[in-house]
Amino acid sequence: MTHNHDWLDTEITALEHAGLRRHLRTVMGAPTGTINLDGRDVVLLGSNNYLGLSTHPEVIAAAVEATQTFGTGASGSRLISGNSEPYTTLEKNLAKAKNTEAALVFSSGYTANTGVIPILAGEGDLILSDALNHASIIDGCRLSRATKKVYRHCDVEHLKDLLSESATFRRRLIVTDGVFSMDGDIAPLPDIYDLAAEYGAMLLVDDAHGFGVLGRDGSGTVAHFGLATENIIQMGTLSKAIGALGGYIAGSRALVDLLINKARGFIFTTGLPPATLAAANAALSVIRSSPELRQRLFSHAKCLKTTLTDLGYTLLPSDTQILPVVLGNPQRATSIADALFAEGVFAPPIRPPAVPPDTSRLRLTVMATHTETEIQQAIDAFATVAQSSVDLYR
Repeated sequence: MTHNHDWLDTEITALEHAGLRRHLRTVMGAPTGTINLDGRDVVLLGSNNYLGLSTHPEVIAAAVEATQTFGTGASGSRLISGNSEPYTTLEKNLAKAKNTEAALVFSSGYTANTGVIPILAGEGDLILSDALNHASIIDGCRLSRATKKVYRHCDVEHLKDLLSESATFRRRLIVTDGVFSMDGDIAPLPDIYDLAAEYGAMLLVDDAHGFGVLGRDGSGTVAHFGLATENIIQMGTLSKAIGALGGYIAGSRALVDLLINKARGFIFTTGLPPATLAAANAALSVIRSSPELRQRLFSHAKCLKTTLTDLGYTLLPSDTQILPVVLGNPQRATSIADALFAEGVFAPPIRPPAVPPDTSRLRLTVMATHTETEIQQAIDAFATVAQSSVDLYR
């Protein structure tokens, strides 16, 4: 019996023609400010390792020690045999950092969002979601089977209008990114918090890109605004500024207990390697003791943003370490990214469906551990490409 797989080739060809085909690239060595990508040394402007902690000596030492003590793998799901002692320490410190009663670590940020949202809302409930929320939030909403309404990006008045029409629903959940991963802007959390209180809605904040970077001691977006944490459920990841892997939910002890018993993404997956947990815990300590890392991160971001704007590039109004350079169509974004790579800079092109149509971009992210030389190399490359390009937005 033969199978016709021509449709697969057709799908791939269509992606190619639309400028949307993606390829995996191989990174040789550790992800520092300069990496070897497909055999070439380039300045890295496409990393979520914002503080460079994945290569910090204390973080590496903690991972090595945990491996020697606990082995390389968890050996089972957390409810069976995979709940190694480093989980206990990490969750205690995450709850302390987020100023909540408890925290629960998942195997990824994706499974944290798809795990918690269906617990908070189901049939007969309403989820109000920002138009630019992360894909994991969107998928969590779908899995919940709750009614979903999307409010315009960071539009508090639109959110209020939708809430005013929501009286017939059993429960209401507002969910938003703290820092939006593709735009780099910060959600207007104080206004959203007030609306949640006014209408008796729950509030879930995805702090993947704010945790470790914003707020007191890098505690995140909620701390950045000085909001009380009792009525906010905070989600975050250990794979961005923390430099490890995993996701977490921080909130009340009752919520954590319910997630342990009902969240499918928690129950039906193997625990994280002990080395990963120990590395994340060590990274939290470094963040608390090294405020200069955050200061250096934002200094680099400000320098790069100002210089690229002067060179004629169109940047979205980000106040974070994420700098989106908008180029329009996907072919243009890919072409500019290829030209920069030829100049020794990796600036990844971001295209639909990750961003809306006609807003393809380079998503630049700086690192605290970039050297002044590396930042200047990046600026020189962008200057060269700007001089050779007829139109930086098309």
